[in-house]
Amino acid sequence: MPEEFQRIVPAPPPAADMFATYQLAYEFSEEVQHRQEFEDYCQWYYSTAQSHREELEKMRGDINLFGWFSRRKS
Repeated sequence: MPEEFQRIVPAPPPAADMFATYQLAYEFSEEVQHRQEFEDYCQWYYSTAQSHREELEKMRGDINLFGWFSRRKS
């Protein structure tokens, strides 16, 4: 490259800087993905727990047939 153009065109960044930038971007995207998966899990857990609470309340209102058969005769 002629001498006059070397002053205009910036020198490329060192390879270590490029890899550091790539590593930072990769770690950031991994963190975002991890947090999104955790948020999805929390939403699933809360909805499952709520449905279990509703089922438990329904079961408490049902007739206890097992209790009729398991009573000991005195």
